[in-house]
Amino acid sequence: MLQLRARKVNNYNLYANHAWYVPGVGGMFALLGLFLVGNLLASLLVAVCGFFVPQSVMQDYSMLVAYPLSFIPPMLYAAGKSQKNSLFETGYQLNSSHFGPFSTWQIVLITVALTFATMISADYINYLNFKLTTSTPGMKAFYDKVVELLGQMTGGPLWSSFLLAAIFAPIFEEWLCRGMVLRGLLTKMKPGWAIVVSALFFAVIHMNPWQALNAFIIGVVMGYVYYKTGSLVLTMIIHFVNNGTAVILSQFSSLENVDFWIDIMPTGTYIAVYVVGVIALVACFMAFRRIPLEQERGNIDTVTLSIDE
Repeated sequence: MLQLRARKVNNYNLYANHAWYVPGVGGMFALLGLFLVGNLLASLLVAVCGFFVPQSVMQDYSMLVAYPLSFIPPMLYAAGKSQKNSLFETGYQLNSSHFGPFSTWQIVLITVALTFATMISADYINYLNFKLTTSTPGMKAFYDKVVELLGQMTGGPLWSSFLLAAIFAPIFEEWLCRGMVLRGLLTKMKPGWAIVVSALFFAVIHMNPWQALNAFIIGVVMGYVYYKTGSLVLTMIIHFVNNGTAVILSQFSSLENVDFWIDIMPTGTYIAVYVVGVIALVACFMAFRRIPLEQERGNIDTVTLSIDE
């Protein structure tokens, strides 16, 4: 009797049920639409629960439930498409491990350094974006409302804010933005365009111009890391370090209302730190350039079907 089975390529493969769905631009918009549907359904659920659960509990913990639920529609859709495609098409691993001359721990340390270097290098750009977009009273009021809403979303205990921003966000958003969108686009268009488009997608799902610019910048960085290594784990680490640092720093009363390092550092110190950050950023990118590419689409392993008798 002939039996089809998926060959296991990577012991650390994540979301294997989605490997055969390789979305193009149309698929990207389908995933975005389903993500927005998930947001709507999650919001309705939170509103209904508000009639039965104390307000204090809802304020502290509702996002821990609503946020993962937002990703259920696109995940179910991708799983269904992948299952349908698995008998006839080539799949591509969401997570691979092409680290070139580096050991696992070396590449992890380089990735962490890259994250902090990106955070430092992006600070002044984000500061200019803030100044430009809040130059009118209307936009400043909008910004204050966004900050208020974000505070409500992560205003619970430290452990719940950390779980939401530093654990849930890396897992679910990296599945969507790099594991699905970028992986698919790398098979459909030139790598540079695929990285930029996936970073724009990552920016759009943040739904406000202040988070969006920073998301685009770090999305380009994560896109390049994914292109060179095929590792969703490394992009999750970048996401974890970026968000986790922000959550931890927000717990210090002296930094509670600080949006940019330029606001609290002396000019000379800020310039020195900024230059060091840019140099570190270049050095980390040079390290990733040493990882050889095995194919034009990037170092993303294929998943094939084998036939067992």
